[in-house]
Amino acid sequence: MINRPWRPLPSGKVTVDQAIILRKAVVLLCIGLSSSYGRDAVLFTVGLAVATFLYDEVGLSAHPVGKNFCNTLGYAMSQGGATLLMSKHAPRHNTAHLPNLHIPGNRDKLDSVSITAIVLSGATIFTTIQAQDFPDVEGDAAIGRMTLPIYAPRFARWFTLFATVAWSVFYCWVWGLGVVSSACLVLLGLYVGGRYSLLCAPEADRKSYVMFNVGDPLFLTASI
Repeated sequence: MINRPWRPLPSGKVTVDQAIILRKAVVLLCIGLSSSYGRDAVLFTVGLAVATFLYDEVGLSAHPVGKNFCNTLGYAMSQGGATLLMSKHAPRHNTAHLPNLHIPGNRDKLDSVSITAIVLSGATIFTTIQAQDFPDVEGDAAIGRMTLPIYAPRFARWFTLFATVAWSVFYCWVWGLGVVSSACLVLLGLYVGGRYSLLCAPEADRKSYVMFNVGDPLFLTASI
């Protein structure tokens, strides 16, 4: 209630029992819909449900590393499912005149490039997701949740700076981005990470998280 009082549960728009019923119903519905797209789609849906279960019911959300792991698993499953659906629904154009264009032969499976991108995306999330915890320190501490910014506040800030810059440089190299795109991505990572390492007030953390949400999709897009 301290961190995000506008959400449905803290604001009283739904009860806890209603939220539990809704979540179970949505999981079953998603598994049913995923079954029409094949076994792998079902596995991605189940994987996301497992990540949610570990986060909430098992209590890994209160562990500084477990929280990052659950977020990573959840995002990776979502990205895997979305990539699989995009592959299935991609237009099947005649590409005989484009000999260098690679089109996966089996659209029921993710190709090696897709798998590599999802793995790299997951690694990025695992090492940077603590950025969302800095503005929530007060509320997390009130309920006894041990996040990385609470467990190791200074280390968490400097590690976030290192991770955002390192991933920016790495993606520019591994995907062969141009000079202008590389410079923009690295400078953005330096700016976002620098804010977290140098500006430590609660209001600054909230603004830094806004910038993180601007930069994070760009980092993940570079990985995918």
